[in-house]
Amino acid sequence: MKEMPKISDSEWEVMKVLWRKYPVTSSEIIEALKEYISWSPKTVHTLISRLVNKDAIEVKKTEPFYLYSPKISEDECKRVETKSFIKKVYDGSIHLLISNFLKDEKLSGEEIEELKKILDGKKK
Repeated sequence: MKEMPKISDSEWEVMKVLWRKYPVTSSEIIEALKEYISWSPKTVHTLISRLVNKDAIEVKKTEPFYLYSPKISEDECKRVETKSFIKKVYDGSIHLLISNFLKDEKLSGEEIEELKKILDGKKK
C-alpha cells in the first residue's frame, strides 16, 4: 500500500467537503467552504491543486467541468493522523492519551458503556 500523504489543516477542510459528497466541482467545494471559512476561490484552488499533487484526490475532466473525488478514505486518514498525534504528543502511549482525555472530559453513561465494550473487546 502506498504511503498516506501528509495533509495540512487547511487541506483537511477541503477533504471533509469531498468525503461528504463527491464527485464535485471546484465551485461546489468553494461554496461548501464559504459557509464557515472565508477563503478566496484562489486559496481553495491552490489547496485542491496541492491535494491532487499529493495524490489525495483525483480529478476527471468532463466538459465543461473538472470533477474532484477523494482517493483516500476519511477513516484511514483519521487512523494515520491519530497515530501520528499519539506518537508526537504522547510518545506513542495510548494509555497517556486516554488517561488525560478522561480526566478532563465529562462523559455520558452511554459513552462510558461504549468505552467499556471497546476495552472488554481488547481483553479477548
